Amino acid sequence: MYTATGRLETDAMLKQYSPLVRRLAHQMIAKLPANVELDDLVQVGMIGLHDAMGRFDAAQGVQFETFATQRIRGAMLDELRGSDWMSRGNRRQQREIEAAVHRLEQRLGRAPQESEIAGEMGISLSDYQDMLTKVRGTQLVYLEDMSGDEAGDDFLDRHVAVDEANPLAQLQDHRMREALVGAIKNLPEREQFVMSMYYEHDMNLKEIAAVLKVTESRVCQLHSQAIARLRVKLREW
Repeated sequence: MYTATGRLETDAMLKQYSPLVRRLAHQMIAKLPANVELDDLVQVGMIGLHDAMGRFDAAQGVQFETFATQRIRGAMLDELRGSDWMSRGNRRQQREIEAAVHRLEQRLGRAPQESEIAGEMGISLSDYQDMLTKVRGTQLVYLEDMSGDEAGDDFLDRHVAVDEANPLAQLQDHRMREALVGAIKNLPEREQFVMSMYYEHDMNLKEIAAVLKVTESRVCQLHSQAIARLRVKLREW
């Protein structure tokens, strides 16, 4: 894969390692919000691959695939950190919902109903449902609350860019998945259905609405509420 001058042959390398980019993108997107596009991650990953080809030095004794994997993941993480998927106002409202859910769960010992959450927030049920529609609950985690207790130990590094060669990272990722699965099982039944159809069966809002015999707006509300409940549980984790 080298030219006569000893440089990596660009086209051949891009073709050979593009499946690696897609594999890493698939691994990463499984832990990200539904509104993150796979093709966007792949595109950024290809830029990372091209960068790796320009920086790779075989004399360092590192295999190209290992070096490229780090550069590809790094490019994807940089893109995610630089993105802002929800306005500040909507994010603030999402956190207000989560705070109300958390207080009620502590007080009631169960998942609160919509009317109870609205009451806790001091607004009408109609206004609360309008808020759910507005925030759309597209993100299970936000970048600014992904920081850990130690410098450099953030959510993306711990749960998105898991290094297959790092047993501790794999264990942390496994625990995260278990916590998420457990939290979903404790959701109210209808919200479980929405999450299952949306994430496991790749159904869109219109299709889910047809199955549940409700409006698309109602499905959006249920999804937002489920996300708020899950974020409360994962924060405890």
